[in-house]
Amino acid sequence: MKHHLTELFTHALKQVAPEHTGLSFEISRPKQAQHGDFSCNLAMQMARPLRGNPREIAAQLLNALPSSPYVEKAEIAGAGFINLFLTPAAKQQVAKQILGLGINFGRSALGQGKKIQVEFVSANPTGPLHVGHGRGAAFGMSLSNVLDAAGYHVTREFYVNDAGRQMDILALSTWLRYLDLNGIHVALPANAYQGAYVRDMARLIQEAHGDRYVHQPTAILDSVPAHEEDAEGHLDALIANAKKLLGEDYAYIHNFVLTEQLGDGRNDLTEFGVLFDTWFSEKSLFDSGLVERAVTTLEKHGHLYLQDGAKWFRSTRFGDEKDRVVQRENGLYTYFASDIAYHLNKFERGFDRVINVWGADHHGYIPRVKGALTALGVDAERLTIALVQFAVLWRGKEKLPMSTRSGNFVTLRELREEVGNDAARFFYVLRKSDQHLDFDLELAKSQSNENPVYYIQYAHARICSVLAQWGGSPKALADADAGSLTGKHELALMSSLADYPGIVESAAKELSPHLIAYYLRDLAGEFHSYYNAEQFLVPDEALRHARLMLISAVRQVLHNGLTLLGVGSPEKM
Repeated sequence: MKHHLTELFTHALKQVAPEHTGLSFEISRPKQAQHGDFSCNLAMQMARPLRGNPREIAAQLLNALPSSPYVEKAEIAGAGFINLFLTPAAKQQVAKQILGLGINFGRSALGQGKKIQVEFVSANPTGPLHVGHGRGAAFGMSLSNVLDAAGYHVTREFYVNDAGRQMDILALSTWLRYLDLNGIHVALPANAYQGAYVRDMARLIQEAHGDRYVHQPTAILDSVPAHEEDAEGHLDALIANAKKLLGEDYAYIHNFVLTEQLGDGRNDLTEFGVLFDTWFSEKSLFDSGLVERAVTTLEKHGHLYLQDGAKWFRSTRFGDEKDRVVQRENGLYTYFASDIAYHLNKFERGFDRVINVWGADHHGYIPRVKGALTALGVDAERLTIALVQFAVLWRGKEKLPMSTRSGNFVTLRELREEVGNDAARFFYVLRKSDQHLDFDLELAKSQSNENPVYYIQYAHARICSVLAQWGGSPKALADADAGSLTGKHELALMSSLADYPGIVESAAKELSPHLIAYYLRDLAGEFHSYYNAEQFLVPDEALRHARLMLISAVRQVLHNGLTLLGVGSPEKM
């Protein structure tokens, strides 16, 4: 309907001001129902170039507006808005359209098949995923689904940080726990990984290899500074000694803990309905020489300088607060260097657009990454960063902790086991991603109207129950005449159903899957009101079929929207 109304006003614009046919304008839903079904701001947009009064221009547009079987009346309101009131027939066609399209209702060609990569979660494989990671997972997967529905070719990617210091810390932590199991006691540093999963991995290594990796404390602690004096230096020295003492065996321990934690995370995400097309290894960037190539290219184009033996990227030229090291004086590349290479690789793979889903604490990282892309000759506008605030988990009035290294956190798996996948997926996307989210465990488990996922799923189950009681053929509904659907609840429901494709497109344009969640909650509310106000299995066959057709359409849209959010559509509750 928006497309139809846009065509009408485009025709009127050509008649009133043919020299301004390129003007953009909006067709939108008024906030209050008494102001019509749609409102157009074209007269307001024309006022400046025509140097005219918006209300007078609106009158000219109305005179030039072609007649439409779907527009009952149009009137000027406020400073020059044109409000449009649709005929019942315009609204009544939507239910039949929905049943005809089924799961494809709401899909569009907005993206024109453009290739988009969405990289999300990308958590260090140093421990179980916690509830903070869960929000990025739910948001990233829902966003990918929405973009896919809007006609983009989407690749979902997880960046595996398998080449950095955090993995060395996990390998060391596991080895020290392994030594402890073998009677060799070296204090585990407070800034190492403390969780029970570390001891579990150590036990697996001991069961498989006995005392093969045992070394004595004097060698392990050789030249290691006191933890109290230099905590990070203490940790780095222990790692260096572990690599020296274990030799080639260090690679086994490193790969073992990586495989264990990456596998656990992959299984957890799969069970959560979060699937990736690509698991991209950071280590591969070094093995392929891409990190070296990226740094060399920056240096060749004058974007690096040497200071204190290290190579620095001039990121202040691109809006960063300070320049950044890409290669240390010892020749080792920084995390930033591998990130530069990774983003270069993304665009070399041919993506039209790249979307990174990052935690909000990475906000300051944006200028340096975009600056590096610009320096490499890549249009940085093709990279979008979607920031996600970490969720804060509450049990009643108790705030639950989420510290990974201390091992004191609630895992995503524990959350899913307690509230279920559906509630977890829905609650995570119930707010705009960059807004603070308090996750209320008790609310997520409640079977009440205050629990939005229960409220929506209950609407779907209610419709299934009515249709089961009826027991008729779906073909009878597809051929039903919607002409009798003139009640206020029916007209409101049909208007809402017609909005769904536009909501999906808006969610894709704004990278905001929460718009789907809001819409489904409102649609469920309108259905429950209709359910409480009217009978569906009435004696009049034509009216019965029309109402059942309408609620079948509601069921389909609820299912389509919940599917985009990764939430189930139960037939019974």
